Amino acid sequence: MLKRLLIAAGVVAVLLVVVGLARLRLRPAADPPALTDVETLPIPPLPPRIAQGDQYDHCLALLPDDPEGAESLAEAWQTTGGGDAAGHCLALARIALGDPAEGAALLDRLADNSHAPGAARAIAFDQASQAWLMAGDATRAFASASAAIGLSPDTPDLLIDHALAAAALERWQDAVDDLGRALDAEPRRADALVLRGSAQRHLGRLDLAREDVDRALGLDPENAEALLERGILRQRRDDRAGARADWQEAIALAPDSQAADLAQQNLALLAAGPERR
Repeated sequence: MLKRLLIAAGVVAVLLVVVGLARLRLRPAADPPALTDVETLPIPPLPPRIAQGDQYDHCLALLPDDPEGAESLAEAWQTTGGGDAAGHCLALARIALGDPAEGAALLDRLADNSHAPGAARAIAFDQASQAWLMAGDATRAFASASAAIGLSPDTPDLLIDHALAAAALERWQDAVDDLGRALDAEPRRADALVLRGSAQRHLGRLDLAREDVDRALGLDPENAEALLERGILRQRRDDRAGARADWQEAIALAPDSQAADLAQQNLALLAAGPERR
């Protein structure tokens, strides 16, 4: 049984590991989210932002290389009326310093109490959801993600993060529904297709899962997460050679990724021979 469980691990596990850092980083709005960038420290996406101003920009700029400095600046700034800007920077600094639960709680409080526009508050709730996942609290992650899409219900990134929180709770149909809405808005999102394929697999819908994964690979043939998932689907259909080829390619394409780690484990289990009952 342990062998079967390890081989079944897939894209949901990979994305849950990296989601906290994947879309918290500073990036242009048009860029697709990174799925495997686990080294980047959390900085909010633009736009929208919870606040504006040079001191806010400076505090955020400290996060990648000097999170302690960002924390000190934000704490001092709070005492002199830094408001939402200081609170946001402090929350992100706490996450960057290895306390995602504290950072998530601060982000939830900020989003609840801020007078910023709804779209900016939604981003703060979304960041809280990601941080709760980093902290291993899927229930709170789901609550924060639900608050985010309540404020901005048609934003694909927020729907994908809500799906990730649902997946962490094994609410697979909720994840499928969220990802369907995200794909209605952005049908070329390979990350959403792969995640929906994984959720469909957990629901036992292997044909639908394969359709999503094949679409993702059509959009992005070098997507390591899609190859990991297709290998799992092939293994489920007793195509050991196909599974082996997909997992080997995932490792070659992204050798330092979580997808590669899981693919390597699955290859080892495949080589060990048939499951012992």
